[in-house]
Amino acid sequence: MMRMVMVGAIFLLSGCASHAPLPAGNPTLPLPLQLHIERQQAGQRQDWLLVIQREGPGIRWSMMDPLGIPQARQQLIDGRWQADGLLPPNPEARELFAALLFALTPSAELLRNYPSAQQQTGQRSLPARWDIRYSQPLSFELNLPQGPHYRVSPLGDSTP
Repeated sequence: MMRMVMVGAIFLLSGCASHAPLPAGNPTLPLPLQLHIERQQAGQRQDWLLVIQREGPGIRWSMMDPLGIPQARQQLIDGRWQADGLLPPNPEARELFAALLFALTPSAELLRNYPSAQQQTGQRSLPARWDIRYSQPLSFELNLPQGPHYRVSPLGDSTP
């Protein structure tokens, strides 16, 4: 019986450890934002539209494919993700949203919100989690250690 309790505790802790980090406080974001997300992995590409907007006490993240079909919707309220609507859980989208929050956090607020972040001109990273390389403030590449890789740009901008 004790062994089963220990195994259950290990699974619970490993599940908690895999959650994407969130900022210590709410960063100042230029909302609303409409972003084009290009996902690349294993030679395949997907395109999404992401709308980020304030709603009540939180921030709503709505991602859809080019046909307008919802892919993921979440709200970030009081430092916690909450499902928004009837879409099934999407752990990859939640990781992407957390990484985008990190990427969009103003430089002056970065270390206060992410104490282990590293920042240099044109790039920033959260070691072993995310690597961001900027071409402009809202145009950047987001890389995760095992993939996928994302190219992010304001909606309406052409992508190379």
